[in-house]
Amino acid sequence: MSLPQFRLLRPRAVEEAVAGLAKHVGNIRLLAGGTDLIPSMQQKLFEPEYVLDLRGIAEMRGVRPQAGGAVEIGALTTLSAIEKSAYLRQHFPALTEAAATVASPVLRNMGTIGGNICLDTRCLWYNQSLTWRKGCGFCIKKDGNLCHVAPGGTKCWAAFSGDTPPALLCLNAEIEIAGPSGARRIPLQEFYTGDGENYRKLLPNELVTRVFLPSDSADYRGIYRKLRVRGSIDYPLAGVAVAMKRSNGHVADARIAMTAVNPAPVLVQRAGEMLIGKVIDETLAEAVGDLAARTAKPLTTSALTPEYRREMIRVFTKRAVLAAASN
Repeated sequence: MSLPQFRLLRPRAVEEAVAGLAKHVGNIRLLAGGTDLIPSMQQKLFEPEYVLDLRGIAEMRGVRPQAGGAVEIGALTTLSAIEKSAYLRQHFPALTEAAATVASPVLRNMGTIGGNICLDTRCLWYNQSLTWRKGCGFCIKKDGNLCHVAPGGTKCWAAFSGDTPPALLCLNAEIEIAGPSGARRIPLQEFYTGDGENYRKLLPNELVTRVFLPSDSADYRGIYRKLRVRGSIDYPLAGVAVAMKRSNGHVADARIAMTAVNPAPVLVQRAGEMLIGKVIDETLAEAVGDLAARTAKPLTTSALTPEYRREMIRVFTKRAVLAAASN
């Protein structure tokens, strides 16, 4: 499939990028690694007149430890750089574990943390060629008014499938968003809407520039478990991240988040309450897995059944909790 024609813009600073977005608002797309945008443009999901290539903005790249143990990560930092960062591996292993599972090494060398955070939601009815989508009458997410996943509903159920956001949620990450009026910083948890069509709170003239991990999330034991059809390259069909801190054999703090089974990455509420102060055993880990399965709302957005994906959330959560407690 060929790409549509477009004009390429190459800013060298965040302010220049924001100005370009504002000038061509509604008819421009951001290019970071391109691993999701280019295939989508080939499928005619996007046909912008302009593409704004962010890769020349050096200030948006790199892992920068801060005083007190916090860390700042540029949004253009590649997933392979995050995977291989000794500092992140030592202090924020939940993130490096998740980054290491994204696609293949070649794609991790191109894909960025900002791109993974902003990844478009996916669905069996949406991520297809123009001819295929036309034959199905399109869908509520693109060119139509019907959700084939939940007919009769007004909400798009396309699933969010980024691997790093659940780990970032477990680490209480914040992101910086730059726009014409300056920069604002928000918790990552507030970035997602839970609607597969308008899935993030990002204006057309804004872009994500940095990720912040706080010092009080450092040195948690981190685990990420992922279900995919092809073990080396595919998006998750269910993913679970766990960040846990223990003291004297008991859980001092724990957070669990999921991806690919809802229109947004979500924290499993009350999981920490179930675990804090406890010694983890099979029974407790299974109970937390049951809670995660009840939180998951997978529908028919992929080739695998919702029932199977929900069961795998249960299984992966149990295994991840036991793994996090094993050291």
